[in-house]
Amino acid sequence: MAKPAKKTEKSAKSGEQIVAQNRAASYNYHILEKLEAGLVLHGTEVKALREGKANIRDAYVEFKPTSAGLLTHTLHSTYRAAPWNHEPLGSRKLLLHRREIDKLSGRTESKGLTVIPLKIYFRNGIAKVEIALAQGKKSWDPPPG
Repeated sequence: MAKPAKKTEKSAKSGEQIVAQNRAASYNYHILEKLEAGLVLHGTEVKALREGKANIRDAYVEFKPTSAGLLTHTLHSTYRAAPWNHEPLGSRKLLLHRREIDKLSGRTESKGLTVIPLKIYFRNGIAKVEIALAQGKKSWDPPPG
C-alpha cells in the first residue's frame, strides 16, 4: 500500500494543489506581471514535488536564445532509485511560447527587471509554475498601496 501523500494547500481554483510558494517575493520585489508556465520534470522530480519537497525562495528564471529555465530551486528526494535520481539543485526547463520568451527576456535585459517564480502547483495532474516579472525593492521604498 502506498504512503499517504503529504497535505498540500488547496487553491481557490478547483483542481489546483499548491506545492511550494515564494512568500518573500512580494516583500522583496514589486510584482509587475504574472504568467503561468509548464514545468518539464522527470520521474523522481515529480515524486519529490508531489511530496512537497520543493524550495523556490532563491530561484529565478534564466533566458537562453530559444528557451527559459528555472534555476537554483531545490527538489529534495528520498527515493533509492540511485542511477535515476535527479540533481537537487539544477535547472528545470519552462514551457513557454516563443513570443512570451522574447517579451520577457527583452524586458529583463533593457529595464533591469527579473523573472521569479511565485508558486509551483499541480493543476489537473500537470506541474505548473507561476512566474512574475518583478523589480527589486530598495530598503527605502514605501509599501505598495
